[in-house]
Amino acid sequence: MKKFPKHFLWGAATSAPQSEGHSSLNGKSPSTWDKWYELAPEKFQKDQGPEHTTNMYELYKEDVKRMKDIHMNSFRTSIAWTRLLPDGKTINQEAVEFYRSYFEELRVNGVKPIINLFHFDMPWWLMEKGGWEVRESVDAFAFYAKTCFDLFGDLVEYWTTFNEPMVHVECGYLYGYHYPAVNDFKKAVQVGYHTLMAHTMAVKMFRNGNYPGEIGIILNVSPCYPRSESVEDRQAAEIADLLNTKSFLDPAVLGTIPKKLIDCLAESQLLPVTAKTDLIEIEQNTVDFIGMNYYQPRRVKAPERVNHPTSSPEDFYAHYDWPNKKINPYRGWEIYPEALYDVAMMIKNEYKNIPWYVSENGMGVADEERFMDETGMIQDDYRIEFMEEHLEQLYKGIEAGSNCFGYHSWTFIDCWSWLNGYKNRYGFYQLDLETDQRRLKKSGHWFKELIDHNGLK
Repeated sequence: MKKFPKHFLWGAATSAPQSEGHSSLNGKSPSTWDKWYELAPEKFQKDQGPEHTTNMYELYKEDVKRMKDIHMNSFRTSIAWTRLLPDGKTINQEAVEFYRSYFEELRVNGVKPIINLFHFDMPWWLMEKGGWEVRESVDAFAFYAKTCFDLFGDLVEYWTTFNEPMVHVECGYLYGYHYPAVNDFKKAVQVGYHTLMAHTMAVKMFRNGNYPGEIGIILNVSPCYPRSESVEDRQAAEIADLLNTKSFLDPAVLGTIPKKLIDCLAESQLLPVTAKTDLIEIEQNTVDFIGMNYYQPRRVKAPERVNHPTSSPEDFYAHYDWPNKKINPYRGWEIYPEALYDVAMMIKNEYKNIPWYVSENGMGVADEERFMDETGMIQDDYRIEFMEEHLEQLYKGIEAGSNCFGYHSWTFIDCWSWLNGYKNRYGFYQLDLETDQRRLKKSGHWFKELIDHNGLK
């Protein structure tokens, strides 16, 4: 038996916009997702919008019992900014009552809540002012964060500011998958910078308020592997790592922005507009822990041609299609569990061995009904195999001294996934879209046994 540390956090993660439903009800104002679906429903998988999703707004008490049934001891979700502060200033009391009841229900059932503040759901009222492009977003987010700490600080031990901030940067401002779906490298850098400062000022609010508990950030980490050991390929991998990982990880943990990243952006005339005291604030407001979402590695090579001035990250590095890869055909993502060990070692060796946990890891598969047995249970052995292989590597990293305190799967119940709707399923529980019925998959039984043993056989 490969035993994990005592008090290890075993659980799953979701977000408010992907699970709550009631997206236009109960005093909630629209987010960019609500508005985008209203404006362009054809962009969404089978017209599946954000209104209903998994309906945990109504069913959270039953769902928490389901968490308890499979012995989960922790669960991450988020607060919807648009639900709590519909206009950015006025507290929606119904939202306060909902979240307090939700978090209390988790605690009563022995499930530790890890609460995230922003999961891609920009309020429309702020988007109309420019969203993360404008400095006003930093102060607006800091106010929202303080409001959350004041209202729920007695119920929450672990806070995180952002989930995968790099995703709303690249998907919204480079690749067209999130609103406003523009392609502008300079705007993307400014959006990323304001997001970093919003995170920093939220941490400052937490420190100044002397709230109980700890605060961190959740980053998506795709360890970068060069095609070869050539100078050009290694340089491409270094820049890819600086842009995609170290841009948030270094400020959050070390309190500094990497000089090589600044030089790279300066050379390409991509530096953001900043304020005089920003670097001091970043230095003074580092995190207590890190959440790492890991799904796939990043493989790169030197670009064949570089544009001047640069117009996209691909001017610095190009994707390399590794011929020996194992692939998840439903997402087109490479399956490479060994990278999770590399993440563990990176944190140990480069980031002060800060406490961290795997905040997301999982496998999305379409048409899972194909794998249903005669009893109606989905036999998702592929998901079990995926998680076992990654946990083997995580265990190896912990044995080597990396300070990991938990593992969360994405996700608990099949959830709505942005433009993809319910195309790919990730949950321990199957969701019937017609009835909202939840049914445990084989992986849920496996996860319960894993938790009971606190280890792998």
